[in-house]
Parts: sequence; structure tokens; C-alpha cells
Amino acid sequence: MAETGFKKWIITITVITASLLELIDTTIVNVALPHIQGNLGATLEDVAWVVTGYAVANVIILPMSGWLGGRFGRKNYFMTSIIVFTIVSFLCGNAHSMDELVLFRILQGIAGGGLISTAQAILLETWPREQIGTATALFGLGAVVGPTVGPTIGGWIVENYSWPWIFYVNIPVGALAAFCTYTFVRETPKDAKGKPVDWWGIVLLAIAVGSLQTVLEKGESEDWFAKPYILILTISAVLGTILFIWREMSTEHPIVNFGILRHRSFAVGMFTSFILGFGLYGSVFVFPVFCQNLLGFNAQQTGELLFPGGLCTIVMMPFIGKMLNKGIPAQFMATAGMFLFYVFTHMLSGSTLATGEKDVLVPLLIRGVGMALLFVPLTTLAMADLKGPELGQGSGLNNMMRQLGGSFGIATLTTLIHIRQGVHRNNLLVNINPYNNPFNDRLHTLTQGFMAKGKSIMDATHMAYQAIEGMVTRQTLLLTYDDAYWISGLVMLFSIPLLYLQPFKKLKAVADSH
Repeated sequence: MAETGFKKWIITITVITASLLELIDTTIVNVALPHIQGNLGATLEDVAWVVTGYAVANVIILPMSGWLGGRFGRKNYFMTSIIVFTIVSFLCGNAHSMDELVLFRILQGIAGGGLISTAQAILLETWPREQIGTATALFGLGAVVGPTVGPTIGGWIVENYSWPWIFYVNIPVGALAAFCTYTFVRETPKDAKGKPVDWWGIVLLAIAVGSLQTVLEKGESEDWFAKPYILILTISAVLGTILFIWREMSTEHPIVNFGILRHRSFAVGMFTSFILGFGLYGSVFVFPVFCQNLLGFNAQQTGELLFPGGLCTIVMMPFIGKMLNKGIPAQFMATAGMFLFYVFTHMLSGSTLATGEKDVLVPLLIRGVGMALLFVPLTTLAMADLKGPELGQGSGLNNMMRQLGGSFGIATLTTLIHIRQGVHRNNLLVNINPYNNPFNDRLHTLTQGFMAKGKSIMDATHMAYQAIEGMVTRQTLLLTYDDAYWISGLVMLFSIPLLYLQPFKKLKAVADSH
């Protein structure tokens, strides 16, 4: 039964706040990794597990969150997840070694996996069915804005305080969210209580999803299948997935109820959520690297650049929800969102070495509008036909697909950057030869310039070649990042036909059918 008045809004604010904790922590740590590495005396490979451990644990729990909420009660599971997340946040900030920090981040990821999907399920039950568009829009504030503002918040904290504070800031927010959950959120039936636990399902899920996420997180840095453990994990991911699906389809009490895939909107929505994750996390990954490696911005400046786009998304979300409630087809709005995302990537794919903050502002604002037009309609389409226990199961699977889409996006773009960097460098080096007049002119000009500063002709020539090498490297990186933007946009553009595989429904009709 839906809530009304003050209670509806306080529950809404509580679950959005709790989901923001989890979502911000997916990206807030990234800007602090160099500081953590120096403080704890770790290698770059070791410190990367601070991100990987959290992501792997998170994506394992997401599809199980619906079952856990059903077994222990959605309110109890949600509140416990908040409390554990808050306690472990303190332990992360207080870690004295890299092993401790990675362990606590894994625990934080396990608790965080119970926040986002359960928050969405609670929110959809709190609001009337005919206002599902508004409820999804409010949830989208955290889901889209969290990963975007994470680097902004993390950059500011690291620049002004120290890295442990990126974890300590969770403590008061988590404590308040736990209190509000205990006070205001209504208990739900414990549907799975007393039923047998599908232990094989849990083990196979952990093997399948954990292996896949680890491969996606570490594959590029480990040169993919050149490392035996990446090959082994790939095989275990494939076999684990096949066995897990077979197990869940054949047992009476599955951990993940694949029966909800009978709803065509949800089945197709799994793919569109994957594409959304690809665009959301992929673009948040490429843009900071582009700004810091090529344009010379620091972490805080990069985060501040992303903030106006996030603000634009916040402003747009309520209007998107109202348009959905009035019966405007979600497919039309999602189409506009995918096209705007393509416009954003197309504009940035034309970047030059002279690109500045003003040049990227408009594309980022367009991305902000596009993400609002994408998240709310896509999530509404996927979840509109689900009810009761299916809400928790569907929310977990949908959020898992968005997270996996993000991991695939980052892994794909990282590999693309690596490959295209070699291609562009080879193409540019063709011009570095004594038979190319523009090259000879530039080399002569640079050599004369260094000689004018008192260098010998030998030293001046060497320095001129070094300067040209620097130019080639920067141009190579520029062309590579331009390719990454272009590919991201094409993936989104070519995914538009998927939207029209989902049936057109008005939210009022959906509400009446329930």
C-alpha cells in the first residue's frame, strides 16, 4: 500500500540518501588512489584492488538483494545494509595497511549492494503506481548524479583534507538514514522465510558474476589473456553463468527468479539498462582521464567541470517524471536521450589540444539532459509490469545489468584507447622523416630556438627531437580519446531500435492493471 503526505516524502529522502552513499562511493575513491598509494606504501596494481574489490562484491550482491529482502524483510535488510556500510566506512578510513583497506572495501561493496536495489524497491512501493514516473525520477537523482559528482566531492576532500575523510563523511549520513529507516519505513512480508536456501545458487552466482567483474576490471591492465588467471576467470565466468542459469531454472526456491523475464518490458529493459551503464560509467571514465592527461586539469577542476551537467540532470528529473505521468511514451523520451548523448560524444570527438573549460561546458550540459531523459524512461519501462516480490528481484537484476554495462564500457574503452593509441602513433610517425618538408621546417625552427638560448647544435637538435616526440604523444592521445567518444556515441545511437521492442503503455493503465 502506498504512503501519503509527510511519511511518503521522508521515506523518499531516506532511501535516496542511502542509495547515494553507495553510488558516490563507486567513483569518489578514484581520485584518491594516488594519495592512498603513497600513504600506505602500495604499488599501483595493489591500490587498484580498492576499486576492484568494491565493484566485484557489489555486483555479486545486487542480483541476490531481492531474495535477501524477501527472506529477512525488506526493511530489516535495508537497515542492516546501511548500518554495516556505515561501520565499514569508518574501518576503511582507519585502515593501516592495503590488505585491511581492500578487505573493508569488499565488505563495503557487499553492504552497498543491498542499498541501491532495495532502495528502489521501497521507493516504488511507497509511491502510487500511477506516479511511478515521479518515483523513478527521484531515484534517478542518486543513480545518475552519484557517479557524476563522486569525483567532484572526492577531489575537493583530497585537496583540502586527507583521503580517510572520503570514507568518514559517510558516517553521519549513514546514521541518519538508518534512524529514518527504522522509524518510517514499513515492514514487508518475509516471503522467503522458512524456505530452503539455494546454497548452490549462491555459490554459482558468486563464481559467475565475481569472475566476470574481475576480468572486466583487471583485464586491460593485465594484458587480458596473457595472464593465466584472467583466462581461468573467463572460463569460470562462462561455465558459472551457464550452470547458474540452469540451477535457477530448475530449483523450486531460486536465489534469482528468472521467471520475471516473462515480462517483455523487463526482459528488453535488461539490455537497455546495460547500454545506459555503458554510456553513464564509460563517459565518466573517459572524460576525467582526457582532462587530466591531456588538458592538464587537476582532480578538483575535473570534478567541477562535471558538476553543472549533474545539476542539469537534477533539474530535469522531476519534469521527466511528470511527462511520464501525463502519458508521454517513455520510448520517445529515451530516444531523445540517446540522441543527445550521441550529440555530446560527437562534440567532444572534435576536441583539440586548445580545448578549454568553456569548450566542454555545453557538451556536458547536453549529456546532463540526455542522462535524465534516459534513466527515468528506461527504468520505468523495465519496472512498470513488476509488483510485490518481483519488484525486489527486478530492481536487483536491473541495477546489476547497469553496473555490468558500466564495467563492460570501461573495459571496452580502455582496450580501444590502448589499441588506437598504437595505430595513431604509427600513422603520425610516418611523417617524421627527412623527406617531409613540414617536419624539416619544424625541426629547424625548434633547433634554432634552442640554439638561441645558448645550447650547442648537438644538444639543440636532441631537444628539438624530444619536443617533436612530445607533440606526437599529445596528438596521439588526442586522436585516441576522440575515437573513444565517437565509439561511445555510436553504441548509444545504434541501441535506439531496442526501445521499440518494449510495448507502449500509459502509466495509468499499468496502475489499473495492478
